[in-house]
Amino acid sequence: MCGIAGIFDLGGVRDIDRAALKRMTDALAHRGPDGEGFYFAPGVGLGHRRLAIIDREGGAQPFHAQTGGILTYNGEIYNYEKLSRRLQENVRLKTRSDTEVLAEGLSRDGPEFLHKLRGMFAFGFYEPDTHRLILARDRLGERPLYYAETNDGFLLFASEISAIAASGLLDISLDPRAIADYFYYGYVPDPKAIYRGVYKVPPGGWIAFERGKSPRHECYWRPVFTNGPALAYDEAAEMLRAELDDAVKAQMMSDVPLGVFLSGGVDSASVVSSMAEAKGAITACTIGFDETAHDERAAAREIAVKFGAVHYEDEARADSTALIDRVAAAMGEPFADASALPSFQVAEIARRHVTVALTGDGGDEIFAGYRRYPFFLGEEKLRRLAPAPLRAALFGPLGALYPKLDWAPQFLRAKTTFQALAQSSAQAYADAVAINLPSRIDLLLNADFKRTLGGYRPASLIEEAMERSGAEDPLSRAQYADLMTWLPGRMLVKVDRTSMAHGLEARPPLLDHRIVEWAGAIPPEYKLQYGQGKRVLKDAFVSRLGADYIARKKQGFAPPLRQWMRQAQDNPALRLNASQHWRESGLFNESGVDAMIRDHRSGRADCAQELWSVIMFDAFLRTTRR
Repeated sequence: MCGIAGIFDLGGVRDIDRAALKRMTDALAHRGPDGEGFYFAPGVGLGHRRLAIIDREGGAQPFHAQTGGILTYNGEIYNYEKLSRRLQENVRLKTRSDTEVLAEGLSRDGPEFLHKLRGMFAFGFYEPDTHRLILARDRLGERPLYYAETNDGFLLFASEISAIAASGLLDISLDPRAIADYFYYGYVPDPKAIYRGVYKVPPGGWIAFERGKSPRHECYWRPVFTNGPALAYDEAAEMLRAELDDAVKAQMMSDVPLGVFLSGGVDSASVVSSMAEAKGAITACTIGFDETAHDERAAAREIAVKFGAVHYEDEARADSTALIDRVAAAMGEPFADASALPSFQVAEIARRHVTVALTGDGGDEIFAGYRRYPFFLGEEKLRRLAPAPLRAALFGPLGALYPKLDWAPQFLRAKTTFQALAQSSAQAYADAVAINLPSRIDLLLNADFKRTLGGYRPASLIEEAMERSGAEDPLSRAQYADLMTWLPGRMLVKVDRTSMAHGLEARPPLLDHRIVEWAGAIPPEYKLQYGQGKRVLKDAFVSRLGADYIARKKQGFAPPLRQWMRQAQDNPALRLNASQHWRESGLFNESGVDAMIRDHRSGRADCAQELWSVIMFDAFLRTTRR
């Protein structure tokens, strides 16, 4: 994996600020510790930081195609050898790198070449003859790419937002709508970024910039849920097993040590079993917690032994506030998924042994593994029994009056269910994926900030995604929304930033686009039935993993926030008492936050997630504004 950056004159051929581009690549040094390169021409500068994985001698960048284009690229093209054989009918390739294949393919076919790629990538490709710059991103958004325009008409692009800021060419200020998105979702969804005027190239999209012309935005891929003619269920399970075996084998290509992140779940265990089928040596890395409810090391150990993996384990420092600033700095934008802490630590452990790690990411989104899916489908059945006005009149007051029973057994915590039944399907699902509900956010943020939003509702992003899905069944609409928002904005950001902070490349075989497309075409009940998700994935691998392992109860991969923020020592909530960053930001209702700290520490209420959102926003301010 690598870091890319560039500066492009949108209006002419002015000199490029070389020192600014150097600052940008320096900010990406962790992504590419193995080398640095630059290309400069009138009106354009491209930079690259390299983590050498394939053809360590011949894949240096920016890469000059024989037919004229110049490429700075971050990613892996898993079918590059097949593509190279086709390209060599017209051009004699000089290296055995996927970089050259991508550069020559783009020179020959332009953005149409994207349809032929199997892999993860983000790149800038400059065509000197036409003075055109193309920015593109892989189908699912595995690799990041930010861009921004300066006041004097230069385009900046980079793998991370920290590199955009490091250029010194952009006036940096926070975007109020992105802040609102963050406190609702726990991350800033694409295509927004936390700073005004900075954007992300959308997953499955490309943008062409030409001097004196408006940018051309194109979408070349979107997930489709056809639910077409069904395969027999047993045939579908067999086909999925073969597809994952193929994807894992393709993603095991590497000239450097390769391993796998192994949790106690079905997804990563299935990947390990497919690695064993490929007959490769397996190095597995696992991290656990000292609290049994959050610790999956025993289950991971079982899989490691079964498939003969060399297994490295460690225990997460779940009570280490010192880790918070390191993670916040790696993320670059505010990010409130607490599982980023153990993800950061397992990447740190893995990098001691390997340079590339396969992961089990994507299984929950593709095969409906999240607990929220069956809850959402149950609510949908009730919504169909009564018209919206009747539901709002009945369940709205119940949701408002029912107490928030954080301490009670699950079946008594009905407040959110009543609230969901009073809402539309899309609004209810948006709240289901939200990290903080609007009523709780109102207690955190002050009235002056809320007025700047002009009525903007973060939930509208999920509502629009579900509307665009074109799917008829509720599960497919929810999955489509997750693939367009949650997956690229939260899950893949976490994997990319925490791994690349240590110069480690992470690859998720379950997100091979052919598997995603295949999963979109099978019936919903193959994925979720009788409240059990990932049905076809589990049945595809039960013969390898064992029925007892498949039946294990799912455990979370996150530190125990509720207990952590009630400790007398090393309590992250206490950081907020001492920090002035969040208080001086002008965003918060300070008395509301202080009350949440008191209520949570006393046990009167569970405010762990709300407080964590403030803690990580405070850490973002601290680490980016030194």
